[in-house]
Amino acid sequence: MDMLTNALVAIVDRIGEAWTLVLGGAVIGALFGAFAQQSRFCLRAATVEFSRGRIGEKTSVWLLVFTSAMFGTQLLDAIGMLTTSEARQIASPQSLSGAAIGGLLFGSGMILARGCASRLLVLSATGNLRALLSGLVFAVVAQASLRGFLSPAREALARPLTTVSTGGNDLLAMTGLDTVKAATAAGIALILSVIVATRQKVDAWRATAAFLVGLAIPAAWLFTHVMRGIAFEPITMNSLTFTGPSADTLMLFLTPPGSMMDFDVGLVPGVFIGAFIAAWLTGQLELQGFHDGRSMRRYLLGASMMGFGGMLAGGCAVGAGVTGASVFAMTAWITLFCMWLAAGVTDWLVDRGREVPSGPRPPLANQPAE
Repeated sequence: MDMLTNALVAIVDRIGEAWTLVLGGAVIGALFGAFAQQSRFCLRAATVEFSRGRIGEKTSVWLLVFTSAMFGTQLLDAIGMLTTSEARQIASPQSLSGAAIGGLLFGSGMILARGCASRLLVLSATGNLRALLSGLVFAVVAQASLRGFLSPAREALARPLTTVSTGGNDLLAMTGLDTVKAATAAGIALILSVIVATRQKVDAWRATAAFLVGLAIPAAWLFTHVMRGIAFEPITMNSLTFTGPSADTLMLFLTPPGSMMDFDVGLVPGVFIGAFIAAWLTGQLELQGFHDGRSMRRYLLGASMMGFGGMLAGGCAVGAGVTGASVFAMTAWITLFCMWLAAGVTDWLVDRGREVPSGPRPPLANQPAE
C-alpha cells in the first residue's frame, strides 16, 4: 500500500492530480478493454443463454467476472486496503425506483442493441460500425438524461423511492455481515464459478481473461481510494462504469480543453485502445456495418433505452451490475436483477421466435454482438 501511495505521489508531483487520474483511468481501462475483448465478456450474451435454459460459456464468463470483482473488492476491504463504505453508491443516497425502472429499460435495450454499453465500446474498437454508432447514441442519450432535456423525466422517475427511506444502501450493514464474511462468501462463489467454467469447457485463456476483467474493478476502487488520500481536490471513490463516463467523454469534445479531466475521462478511451490492441494482435479486427434500415432502428432504439436506463439506474451492466454489486450496494443488486429479468423477457418476445431454426444466418442481419 505504501509503495502504491508513494508511486502515485511521485506521479502527481510530475504531472498533477487531474492527469494522474486520467492516466489511471486509461491504464485500468486499457486492461479491462483488452481482457474483455479476449474473454468476450457480455451481460447480454449471458442473459440470453441463461433465459434459454442453459449455463454455457457465456454465462460462465460473466460469473467469473462478477465473482472475481466481488471477491477482490471485499478482500481489499477485509485486509484494510480499502473502505467500501466510502464508495459513491454507499456514501450518498440512491434511487430505488430508478434502480428498478432503469434496470428494466437497460435490460431490454441491451437485447435490442445486441450488447451492453461496455460490450458496444469493445466491439467498436474492433471495427464494428453498428456498435460504434449505437455507442454514440448511448452517450448522447445518457448526457441528455443527466443534464439535458431528458433530465426532468429521469428525476421524476428517481424521486418516488430512495434509500433514505430504507436507512441506507449498504446491504452488509443491513444484514450485519462484516467484510471478512463477505470476502469468504465471495471467495466460495468464485471457486464455484471456476468449477462451472471448467465443466462447460471454457478455454483456459478465455477464463483467465474473464478473471482479469473482474480484477479491474477492485483495481479501480483501490486507485481512486488512494488518490482520495493524496489529492488536494475532493475525489469520489469510484470504479468502472460506462454511462456517466461515456457522457463525460462526449462532452470533453464539446468543452474547452482541460475542463473535465478525471478518472472517468481516461476510462473510455483506455477501454477502446486496449480492445483495439488486443483485437489487432489476435487478428480479430473486422469492419462490419448495418444490414438494413430495420436492423439499424432496432440498434438505435436499444442504445437510447440503455442511455436513459443506465443514467436512471445509476449505472450500466458493469457500473451497477458488477461495480456496485461488488460493494454490496442494494440498488445495484436491484438493477442487476431487473436487467436479467427484462433481458430474458425481451429476448423471448423479440428474438427467440424469429430466429432461423437451421442453416446460416443472412450476413450481418441478426448477428449478435457477442
